[in-house]
Amino acid sequence: MRVARAFASTDAGLIINPDGLTNQIEGGIIQSTSWTLHEESSSTRRASCPRDWASYPILTMPDVPKVSVGLINRPEERPLGAGEASQGPTVAAIANAFAHATGRRIRDLPFHPERVKSALG
Repeated sequence: MRVARAFASTDAGLIINPDGLTNQIEGGIIQSTSWTLHEESSSTRRASCPRDWASYPILTMPDVPKVSVGLINRPEERPLGAGEASQGPTVAAIANAFAHATGRRIRDLPFHPERVKSALG
């Protein structure tokens, strides 16, 4: 499974630093896409898997979606923190896109190939 493009509209009241806000939203979308599609760890009483960062499954640069962010500036409102606001909706958007395309819903992360095949089977 791959996310090629992502779009976000962000209302943060008075926007003081548009570039900073855009970067925060882009980063949150990319991080959340990685969680949704790849990231998983497990542990037992004796070990954690994976055991090192080199083998930890993450989104790689060729798979990073093109992200477009639209900012809604409302100077009459107080400024709001919005950096983390992109993560939850990103997971939901990916899950809903899969459900819309297939008629099936995956409820556990990550959406690795075995889970996708099981949902389609």
